[in-house]
Amino acid sequence: MKKLLATFACLAALAAPAAAQTTLTIYTYESFVSEWGPGPAIKANFEKVCACTVEWVAVTDGVAMLNRLKIEGTATKADIVLGLDTNITEEARELKLFAPHGADTSKLKVPGGWSDADFLPYDYGHFAVVYDTEKMPVPPKSLDELVNGDPAQKIILEDPRSSTPGLGFLLWMKAVYGDKTADAWKKLKPRILTTTPGWSEAYGLFTKGEAPMVFSYVTSPAYHIEADKTERYQAASFTEGHYLQIEVAGAIAASPELDLARSFLAFMLTPGFQDTIPTTNWMIPAAETAAPLPAAFGRLVTPSKTLLFTPTEVNTNRRAWIDEWLNAVGN
Repeated sequence: MKKLLATFACLAALAAPAAAQTTLTIYTYESFVSEWGPGPAIKANFEKVCACTVEWVAVTDGVAMLNRLKIEGTATKADIVLGLDTNITEEARELKLFAPHGADTSKLKVPGGWSDADFLPYDYGHFAVVYDTEKMPVPPKSLDELVNGDPAQKIILEDPRSSTPGLGFLLWMKAVYGDKTADAWKKLKPRILTTTPGWSEAYGLFTKGEAPMVFSYVTSPAYHIEADKTERYQAASFTEGHYLQIEVAGAIAASPELDLARSFLAFMLTPGFQDTIPTTNWMIPAAETAAPLPAAFGRLVTPSKTLLFTPTEVNTNRRAWIDEWLNAVGN
């Protein structure tokens, strides 16, 4: 009987740590946690060192994530939000949900450096119009050529109200056209095949051949070169320059797992996270990787100029600029 009780005690002791294991809930976007995205590998890598379970909660895109946080407020189940970008960080900060990340940012490698105490970058990349060379041998060489080009050659865009790439294109238009942006939208409208809620849907339609162009990233062709062994899909180099996206994560201040959340943010800047970015998220890592970038990254378009509004500029004007877009294209 004593041996039996001792056996039960041992089994209970072994089971207790598993039962007590904490869960870290991370809101992110759909493509990040897809089977081909970085989410599965990052989850496995962090769970090896955290004695926790990572639970991903996916929404369409970064702006949709921000909209969800506005609804949930302090009742959010998120411990971390991963997939916002600098175009919406100021608006996210105004929700007063985020805690300082407390991470060492000295080894970050993002254009312009980094000083934000609440949000931490994990990758970056320039936006671009990606085109199908088989359907469009001669791509537009500028945003102006895209706006004023042949309406028969369509482009697929993303909605700036739900998508960070969609917002990126809207800001690119504004950076180039200024107070003439509404007219530029009206000229571009006949070329827009459709406007999708997020990037995944838009890129899927593009690769299915629905249109010869899609709004994506300078780095997108690297995927096709490395994974598909084809150079069919390329990014067009625009003379006005390209708009930059820096993707970030932040910890929720009210999270009961705030210390664990901050540990994950610090982990983001290590090779266990950064090594997954080039060949799963197909962006530029924000910190050191254990190995050089794949060779395909050396064959990508190098923007002649980087375009970027400050987070404050975007926060001040985003609603008005979206209204301008809506009035011009009638979505």
